[in-house]
Amino acid sequence: MRRVHGKKDFARWFRGFLGEIPETLLAPAIVSDRSDGQLAHLDGLNLSRAWCFFHLARFAPNEKLLLGAAKRHLKTGLKNTASGSYAGEHWLATFAAYAVSAARASAAGDSARAG
Repeated sequence: MRRVHGKKDFARWFRGFLGEIPETLLAPAIVSDRSDGQLAHLDGLNLSRAWCFFHLARFAPNEKLLLGAAKRHLKTGLKNTASGSYAGEHWLATFAAYAVSAARASAAGDSARAG
């Protein structure tokens, strides 16, 4: 929807779709056992959320809230990308690359708005 609507229309749509973002979406998932192939997916969820939050933040009405969540998810996900366990390590780097790329684009957008 972010790509279909302009910034103002997207913000209105987003408020109607998800007026209040639940805390469960804003808090990074905790992985209790990285060697468990199912639980390791939560590291990927953190990186995926970071990637999406960085992209959404510039267009959603609650930019600061989403940027904060994006940074927390990125930090949590990155520190676990090279855990030493095959269950996550063989694919998490791809998600990390997307999330870091979105973070850099977001930072560049912040610089462009400030300048």
